[in-house]
Amino acid sequence: MALNKKVEEVLNKQINAEFWSAYMYLSMSSYLEKKGLSGFAHWLKMQYHEENEHGMKLFEYIIERDGRVLLEPIKKVPHEWDGILDLFEQVLEHEKHVTSLINKCMNTAQEESDHATVSMLQWFVDEQVEEESTSRDILDKLRIIGGEDGQGLYMMNEEFRGRTLE
Repeated sequence: MALNKKVEEVLNKQINAEFWSAYMYLSMSSYLEKKGLSGFAHWLKMQYHEENEHGMKLFEYIIERDGRVLLEPIKKVPHEWDGILDLFEQVLEHEKHVTSLINKCMNTAQEESDHATVSMLQWFVDEQVEEESTSRDILDKLRIIGGEDGQGLYMMNEEFRGRTLE
């Protein structure tokens, strides 16, 4: 059965959002590299790869359902933040925004009785719970250690060097 057109439209918008997210995380990584925080930069590079995978998962799903992927231009991403606390506040806010977009996709699939898409999107719903939780945890730790400098920031930076794709 071919993909419902309303569902196809919202999934295409989500592909763009996932690739925009990837691009934003890469921009954040560059910013933190320049600040000497290569561990945090590495963590954000892993986020970049993860968001690309999310976009491709949706891309492949549309194709598999005999739909049409329509790629749109990716809007400009930010390049500057007021330090690492501000940056990770933006990460958390962005993940909350992505959650709302995934929920919109899920709502559309449910309204159109597209059970296959509902099933596929459940993975994204679960993923967003994890993304928000991880972002909130990092932000909480940064607040505890005082944010912008000190031994705690150094230790977190070193910890993030070891992140790998799951």
